[in-house]
Amino acid sequence: MTRAAVFGAGSWGTAFAQVLADGGASSVTLWARRQEVAQEVRERHTNDDYLPGVELPPVVTGTTDPAEAAEGADLVVLAVPSQSLRDNLGRWAQVVPEDALVVSLMKGIERGTGLRMSQVVEAAGIERDRIVVVSGPNLSKEIAARQPAASVVACTDLAAAERVAAMIAPPYFRPYTQTDVVGAEIGGAVKNVIALGVGMAEGLGYGDNTKSSLITRGLAEISRLGEALGGDPATLMGLAGVGDLIATCMSPLSRNHRVGVALGQGRSVEEMVAVPHQTAEGVRSCRSVVDLAAGHGVDMPICQGVTAVVEGHVTPGQLTGALMSRARKHERG
Repeated sequence: MTRAAVFGAGSWGTAFAQVLADGGASSVTLWARRQEVAQEVRERHTNDDYLPGVELPPVVTGTTDPAEAAEGADLVVLAVPSQSLRDNLGRWAQVVPEDALVVSLMKGIERGTGLRMSQVVEAAGIERDRIVVVSGPNLSKEIAARQPAASVVACTDLAAAERVAAMIAPPYFRPYTQTDVVGAEIGGAVKNVIALGVGMAEGLGYGDNTKSSLITRGLAEISRLGEALGGDPATLMGLAGVGDLIATCMSPLSRNHRVGVALGQGRSVEEMVAVPHQTAEGVRSCRSVVDLAAGHGVDMPICQGVTAVVEGHVTPGQLTGALMSRARKHERG
């Protein structure tokens, strides 16, 4: 029987704890930063700040002690905001059991280094063939409601990916395994930035033609960067690419989409960042995505424009004009 630890009691970490429990784990310990959240999970099996109305399985418990969470774990899951991962791992890496697989649920590019999340984990001393990435259309509230969903489980060691997939396969969650960690992570990180742009278009009052155009051209940007970094183009045509992109860009449950809509309606980035429990990874990672692309000679006009809006250089309306006035080119690329 699997013993699992999930570090991060936000909506996706909590929903994934449920997936593990429903998949047959004998115990799932959810590490929370705040004592009141850990106590609620432990005593009431709920986490109403992030997933109101969801009752967690009895095997899910909570703690604020990293060592207690990781003790005896076969699987350690990391589900914290991407830009806080390095600091957190500085405190957690030494408590991760040496034979445990480490799963990254995070979708971002580290600022200043351009590293993907699995690379940050590896830099903390975890061997590459123990690091597994789970990515796909993962809207937490739908998964917590046990609605059917599928995701990619990627690791350079396919056997490790298969082990994790076997642990997260309750009837409503279907994992697909592969070895393309680069493609899975680039798809997950960049789609957040594209979703901000699609949300801005909606906030400005534009319709489905505009949003569809942004999604399609956004996929082209994701694919160009993924291929430049050595990712498999097929990955970006699958769940971790186009699947995740569609869900994040179109669903009102997507935080990046909601923040984009608010920006399009005239609200400021500072206002949206101040909303509790609503981390929008696209806001935090857009600059690092653009810098990573520039370092590899990849043209990403939508991501560049979204970053300019987030950094206050242009308005969403000005971004629309800039994108529409770009020189025409052949559709491919």
